[in-house]
Amino acid sequence: MSGASLTLTGQGAAGVGRTLAWAIVALALISLPQTAFTDGPTVIASADLMLSPILLGGAAILLALGVGPRRLVDLALLAVSVVAAIQLLRAVGTNFSKAESGFWSLVGALWLASWLFVERLSGWDVTSLAAKRAIGILIPALFGVWVLVLWQLLVIGLGVSPVLLPPPSAIGARFASSLPTLWADFQQTFLKAVLIGYAVGCGSAFIVAILVDKVDFLRRGLLPIGNLVSALPIVGVAPIMVMWFGFDWPSKAAVVIIMTFFPMLVNTVAGLASADRMQRDLMTTYAADYWQTLFKLRLPMALPFIFNALKINSTLALIGAIVAEFFGTPIVGMGFRISTEVGRMNVDMVWAEIAVAALAGSVFYGLVTLLERVFTFWHPSVRG
Repeated sequence: MSGASLTLTGQGAAGVGRTLAWAIVALALISLPQTAFTDGPTVIASADLMLSPILLGGAAILLALGVGPRRLVDLALLAVSVVAAIQLLRAVGTNFSKAESGFWSLVGALWLASWLFVERLSGWDVTSLAAKRAIGILIPALFGVWVLVLWQLLVIGLGVSPVLLPPPSAIGARFASSLPTLWADFQQTFLKAVLIGYAVGCGSAFIVAILVDKVDFLRRGLLPIGNLVSALPIVGVAPIMVMWFGFDWPSKAAVVIIMTFFPMLVNTVAGLASADRMQRDLMTTYAADYWQTLFKLRLPMALPFIFNALKINSTLALIGAIVAEFFGTPIVGMGFRISTEVGRMNVDMVWAEIAVAALAGSVFYGLVTLLERVFTFWHPSVRG
């Protein structure tokens, strides 16, 4: 039954691939006689737009007919998609708000080609661990690049106002021209408020969790209060912290501490309780006291829970610091810049700050994940 299932799955994937290939052919050929922009048929006769349907249609015919080695044809499809995307971006760049049905059919063909390549790439049978990791990185990277390409094509082709949604090219240009400002904001928000608040909040919560596990009174009295405090809205806590600790980064670090303390506390307490009765009885037969059992059995068993809290807090800390800066801060910081530039209608700068925050949060989360793999290599979720 398993062999039949695998064969059926492979045939289904091949059928999807062939259907997509013929859809690309149809869209590419249909778009040739149509007007791409409102300026008339002369625009579609340019090399920028004529090359895209020819390349997409030719590659799709080869795929549909099954011509050539699989991986070579797949790489050719990737090259064709890249060239077609470049041509469409060049063509739409000089035709703001003029895109018509011919242009959008080409965009649809490019989307189908990109989808088909990723679908075929995920089916590559590779044995090398490095190749598997490379494919695992390449697939989401291609998806992200395609989102940016589609974003650019839609915003320019539809003539969306930059105040509502600037194109990625404008955001990238603003990012490159504002590096000193972005770096100063990053230092103020992330390197000071986020990292210090994250370390203090998670570290103190871990210590309190040990005490809660040891003292039953604290378990019954502190955890319900923790649930109450964790439900407090950040927009209500942030102004109070600014009044208590001033306008500089300590007040934002205080907000981060509040946001990260109780997720770490609850997860650590749950992790310490995850060791079952048989394992504890085994430690008792070895004449292990409380602290020996804690460090040799219960803390290792709690590591997956602890790292889950650390990963959750890596994003909560950044959100808390940025939101706290909306309620009072020196003239620097990600939250300050976002609120100020929105009032000035400099939306491209706002998106540049969002990009910095997203990049910093992703890298921070990735580092915590790497540490998790180092310290919990024995756990089934990591071994798998």
